[in-house]
Amino acid sequence: MSSIRRVNVEKRLSDMAVYNGVAYLAGQVPDDATLDMAGQTRQVLATIDRLLAEAGTDKTKILMAQIFVANMKEFDAMNQAWDEWVAAGNSPPRATVEARLANPDYKVEIVVTAAVN
Repeated sequence: MSSIRRVNVEKRLSDMAVYNGVAYLAGQVPDDATLDMAGQTRQVLATIDRLLAEAGTDKTKILMAQIFVANMKEFDAMNQAWDEWVAAGNSPPRATVEARLANPDYKVEIVVTAAVN
């Protein structure tokens, strides 16, 4: 049986758990909440890239993405950043919902699950 590897473990959560060939990322939020929606989304996607690389995988192996946006009026701006980032031919299944986020300045939070090479 595989052991569970956790990354960036804090008291309440870790950024990622890797188990049995799958990387499970916690909801990733921007470091700079003063950015606009596209900027926050790009920042979150860069964090996801780093975590996936740490797990030994990448965005072409994403099995599912869940996107939470604070205001659906900014959906197009989020999609602009997403479309620039997503790997051609490897668009994962995805759900996007409007939700109140933990910090009122956050515009987006993204959760992904990915296969590990």
